[in-house]
Amino acid sequence: MSQASFGFLVRLVASETRIRTLHVAGTFDFPTVANYSRVTLMEVSNARKKHFHQRLLSLLLTILVAYILVLALVRMFESHLIFFPNYPSRLEGDWHPRALPVEDVWLTASDGIKLHAWWISDDNARFTFLAFHGNASNIVNRAPIYEFLRSTHANVFALEYRGYGRSEGKPGEAGFYRDAETAYDYLVNTRGIDRKAIISFGQSLGTAVAIHLAARRQVAGVVLEAPFPSASRVARKVFWFLPGVSLLVQGQFDTQIWLKEIHAPILIVHSNQDPVIPFQLGQEVYVAALPPKNFLEINGYCHEESSLIAPTQYRTALQQFLSSF
Repeated sequence: MSQASFGFLVRLVASETRIRTLHVAGTFDFPTVANYSRVTLMEVSNARKKHFHQRLLSLLLTILVAYILVLALVRMFESHLIFFPNYPSRLEGDWHPRALPVEDVWLTASDGIKLHAWWISDDNARFTFLAFHGNASNIVNRAPIYEFLRSTHANVFALEYRGYGRSEGKPGEAGFYRDAETAYDYLVNTRGIDRKAIISFGQSLGTAVAIHLAARRQVAGVVLEAPFPSASRVARKVFWFLPGVSLLVQGQFDTQIWLKEIHAPILIVHSNQDPVIPFQLGQEVYVAALPPKNFLEINGYCHEESSLIAPTQYRTALQQFLSSF
């Protein structure tokens, strides 16, 4: 082979080798770029999802912390959300109403707290209402209700809880029960009222006090106006938009438990349009109570004013109730 032919052959082989090398490189490089693009897009997508999840978790934690703070504040100011002795004013009203023969009475509870009450007598009285008011204002603002009770030919002994009206101390569940027993003992030991002639009468928050007293002391009967099964039940019904708030008052004013210890006749009065204690809760109290028991439904919009908006209906039911024992 000539030298020229050998040189040509070498150049031909070298050229073929470069072509194959370029071909192999081409088939390797282009897919690599495509794969890198797909990997990059997946990484970006995963990063966005991770960021979204982190923001969502952060938002949920913020809401949870804020809600816990709300519950903590509710717990801190719980007494201010239950007791309203200064609404509209602690001493507002006529303390010597002309329509009632009011006698101011001062009592001393077992823990030394000085309490104020009204003794309203009736010459033909067969029974005595030991009256426990609601969670706001004082006994002066309930003078028309005491006048109504007295019209059934009964005495009325209206107690002001500690922290209310002219009574000393601070409001509190345990203190209220102590005050009620102090008033009961006064009627029996000082006024000489027969235990079987005492009617434990309560309105709204006062129904819990009336029930607690009747579960511990002998009474002729119990009259409950706008009652409720328990504080937690009211919280669940009224503050349904605050889950867990009922746990803050769990076990407080648990009237449905004490009802099981009462064997005296019970009359429950509730307005079907009560804006404070829903009518349904009064029905639940009736179901929980032991017989004999009666339920009077008042057709109207009121809370503690049933005797004012339906006096004839209420008086008739009350007199029938009293004549039954």
